[in-house]
Amino acid sequence: MYVCSCFGVTEQQVKKHAADGACTPRQIASACKAGTDCGGCVRRIQALLGRGDCSRRDHVEGRTPPAGVPATLGGRGTRLADAA
Repeated sequence: MYVCSCFGVTEQQVKKHAADGACTPRQIASACKAGTDCGGCVRRIQALLGRGDCSRRDHVEGRTPPAGVPATLGGRGTRLADAA
């Protein structure tokens, strides 16, 4: 099932990024752009992360992201400002 229709990101992709260490909507956005265009999927991403799909709960926003997850959104990352 698609989570982000703007960028074609599926629930499985979000879960994979979470398993790889992305524990916040910003980190998911950094990994696959989900949530950075219209912002309609941010709540769904938050729900997925809140259900324990994140394998590294000790990692919090503001600390160095896990390996392979960029520290900044770059590009059009304007929609996640309200999600943090």
